Amino acid sequence: MSAVHALRNKARGLLLAFVYASVAGASTPDGEQNSAATSLRWEEGQPGCTFSRDDDGKYRYGFWTADFGVVLAVDSQELEKVRGREQPIFALQLTVHYRGKNSLDVIPDKISLEFVKHYHDVHGALDPDDLAIKLKSEADSLEAETEREIRKHPEQKEEKEAALHAHQKDAAQMIEFLHDLTLPPVKLDSGHMEASGWVLFSTKSEWIDELRKQEEFLLRVPLQGRVIEFPFSLPPSEGDLILRRRPEK
Repeated sequence: MSAVHALRNKARGLLLAFVYASVAGASTPDGEQNSAATSLRWEEGQPGCTFSRDDDGKYRYGFWTADFGVVLAVDSQELEKVRGREQPIFALQLTVHYRGKNSLDVIPDKISLEFVKHYHDVHGALDPDDLAIKLKSEADSLEAETEREIRKHPEQKEEKEAALHAHQKDAAQMIEFLHDLTLPPVKLDSGHMEASGWVLFSTKSEWIDELRKQEEFLLRVPLQGRVIEFPFSLPPSEGDLILRRRPEK
């Protein structure tokens, strides 16, 4: 191994150690930092662990304890969808159920996703508000640029405006999704026992060039001084196929 390679691996190890320490230090319900969070891992066939292939096209992994349950839903076509998105974002849907007697804090920005086949690269969940601001800024910049282009080339006005309107429509739909459908930070208790929404991760970094036909992931969800780990592959096995139900007319 070359000295450069060895130095790079050492730096990589320090980075991972920092990320793991951050995840382990997730806030407990009373707001204090827990520096020794217990890891609980989903494992097929074990008590409290469930798995299903559902006709909405999603794989669902459930992890249940006496106090709470977490259900991870993964779109079977998510890898293909990521490749077609303007923003390189990987989306997972989480539902947290609370059935305890006190309360449970759900903190999305503490959730992380490890890309196992890409040097175990760990990504924190993206902030939906930051993404919405970025999309709005990009849409505004494109509008200003389009106006300049039309002044220079008035004969292209119809084409340029059509492209701008299409982009603005897509951006508006994405911003609405970010505001309404992503998982919010919330405290669950006897009066509010469930939270559900999408959690988003970037798929670009120094360690990830492109996603493979089959990927391995490890999702970590800190809850109540514990870290629930979901190891999963997409698709779960080579050639795995879900027969989706047809949408109702």
